[in-house]
Amino acid sequence: MVGTGIRSVNEAYVSEFLRLEGERKEAWSGAQAWLTPVRKAAIAAFAEHGFPDTKQEEWRFTDVSPIAATAFRPVDKPVRTPSRREIEAYYPAGIEACRLVLVDGHFAPELSAIDALRGAACFGNLGSALVRHAALVGGYLGQYAAVRGQPFTALNTAFFADGAFLYLPREAVLEQPIHLLFVSTGANGPTVTHPRNLIVLGPGSKATVVESYVGIAEGNYFTNTVTELVVGESASIDHYKLGHEAEDAFHIAALHIRQDRGSNVFSHAFAIGGGLVRNDISVVLEGEGAECRLDGLSVLHGRQLVENHLRVEHARSDCRSREHFRSILDDRSRGIFSGRIVVRPGARKTDAKQTSRNLLLSDEARALAKPHLEIFADDVKCTHGVAIGQIDEQALFYLRARGIAETTARTMLIYAFACEALAGIRLPSVRRHLDDMLLARLPRAGLLREAL
Repeated sequence: MVGTGIRSVNEAYVSEFLRLEGERKEAWSGAQAWLTPVRKAAIAAFAEHGFPDTKQEEWRFTDVSPIAATAFRPVDKPVRTPSRREIEAYYPAGIEACRLVLVDGHFAPELSAIDALRGAACFGNLGSALVRHAALVGGYLGQYAAVRGQPFTALNTAFFADGAFLYLPREAVLEQPIHLLFVSTGANGPTVTHPRNLIVLGPGSKATVVESYVGIAEGNYFTNTVTELVVGESASIDHYKLGHEAEDAFHIAALHIRQDRGSNVFSHAFAIGGGLVRNDISVVLEGEGAECRLDGLSVLHGRQLVENHLRVEHARSDCRSREHFRSILDDRSRGIFSGRIVVRPGARKTDAKQTSRNLLLSDEARALAKPHLEIFADDVKCTHGVAIGQIDEQALFYLRARGIAETTARTMLIYAFACEALAGIRLPSVRRHLDDMLLARLPRAGLLREAL
């Protein structure tokens, strides 16, 4: 009976696509005509298999049946647009000049500041870019985020209406970070949005991009987002994804990174909100000497679940990758790390390492880690490591012996564990912002804040 219900929901997505295709026939046959067959191929890929289940190896630890069994409705138009004051708490201090805001999947120009980015760079909402820069967008969109075997990416490709678009030409350097803020109001749920982001860096260019996903009210909603990040030769980017969804919300995200020769990517995923969160990160190092670093920190309580699912593919020689993910788990929360490093034939002198460290604060919290190496080349250096444990009792005794109350001492040790994950953040405003979010979650953090 459950299976029958899920099949009907799968069919509902197909029916919704047909309805949408009819309503937007004129728009889709105009400047976006090239995108229509892409959308149709995506919904066909979804219809073939539907939502994944835990019998599939890639989804063994994350049960998405609550998503599959819920009839989420698309948001045709936001019920309301929040005021600037309602969302400014989610602004990392110091990032003011370049911001793009979407509310329930729709561009909010009155809350955005996209005109602040001057020069040759193209920056704005993807919906407008599909019309104004159709040829440019068409050369990249959907080229790296595969839909076959990826049901959530397929749904995003079929249904997305808007998102962010950033294109930097050769040698362009952005001095000011760009902030992409995706706001969910939780109104009239259950609702679903499919933000789509395309970021392209030309050879030698440089940028810092912050993606924030926030819920300003509790509600049953689903955010299904895809970001394609194309990094040209010798280009570099610092990329931060901050997740602060409502704690009953579902959040599925795919980040597809393609790197050319000598490029450098640093990406950090921070999760503190959301009931069920999965970050799928796929990196292909396609040029010699490319480097990437993927970091993550999840701070969870209640029944929250966060899975970070990584695949880093070394396709050329002399490439370097590092993955460091940490989880702090309280109550009955679950943190999952699934990391795969693939070294293709001929990718000599590969240097790759992945690490997962997890701190359990209760007897019912659970951490799962599944590191995996696939090596098809000689002369490589690949390692992985996993650690799951509780607060060090000796360290706790040391602090208590110096007159520090037990609760405060525990908070200090938890904070120190988290700070190791934040230490590598190179943008001070983001580091301070995450530090504030972390301290707001920890018990007796007020005393610790005063001490700091």
